[in-house]
Amino acid sequence: MQSILQRVQQASVSVDGQTIGAIEEGLLILLCAERGDTDALVEKMLTKILKLRIFSDEAGKMNRSVQDVGGGLLIVSQFTLAADVSGGNRPSFTNAAPPDEGRRLYELFVTQARAAHPIVQTGQFAADMKVSLINDGPVTIPIRMAA
Repeated sequence: MQSILQRVQQASVSVDGQTIGAIEEGLLILLCAERGDTDALVEKMLTKILKLRIFSDEAGKMNRSVQDVGGGLLIVSQFTLAADVSGGNRPSFTNAAPPDEGRRLYELFVTQARAAHPIVQTGQFAADMKVSLINDGPVTIPIRMAA
């Protein structure tokens, strides 16, 4: 499982011109389930994200988590994070979880996030989404976890 975290001042996602999720300060989470990912890995990824200290304290040091600052989470599925470009110029996505399993793991991540954090918005799995954000810093953190 992998994710890209972007610390944002605001972020939103739209489908067919309609905004379906939006947050102010917080984290935009681009999430990719890969073949072999487990429910335990979903929990491990979420725990890491919620506790990651990438928000500034009064001294300007990255000492606060998204939970500490009361920020939102905007969770967007993005299977293209599993792209393998080692074999040529066209990416292969065979490392991504099959669609049904990818959806199940994404929805599990969202369910667990909503149980653990008060502000959670989402994209729409497998939709053509348009994501807008104001990256704060910019701070962009890739996270990859394996079973």
